[in-house]
Amino acid sequence: MPTYSIGQAARLLGVSPETVRRWADGGRLPMGRGSSENRVIDGAGLARFAKERAAGDVRGVPDEAPPTSVRNAFTGIVTALDADDVVARVEIQSGPHRVESLVTREAVEDLGLAVGVTVTARVKSTSVHVDRSGGRS
Repeated sequence: MPTYSIGQAARLLGVSPETVRRWADGGRLPMGRGSSENRVIDGAGLARFAKERAAGDVRGVPDEAPPTSVRNAFTGIVTALDADDVVARVEIQSGPHRVESLVTREAVEDLGLAVGVTVTARVKSTSVHVDRSGGRS
């Protein structure tokens, strides 16, 4: 069963290590002690917490968000926007994730997109690749 340090959990959840500590101290996130007596988070518990957190708070998106079949939503801030006469590249930083999208210039204008605006990138694909970084824990 994999375990995660406070820092690793913070990176995966897109929050600061101090926030993870507060959640653990408040009983929201189960935490134990590893072999070296460091605080660790069980991988299954972290996954359950991340899923529950996303169901109730998708980074500031209200619970009344419009219904959609797209389950992969990345709410973040526009960090770059490059547009020509027809197409635009929108770069979004969502926690530790950088998402890029090519959209029409008209869509950028209609949505009022600009650097610093909060947006949600919704991803739906017929082909999703999953890689496992690092070794097995």
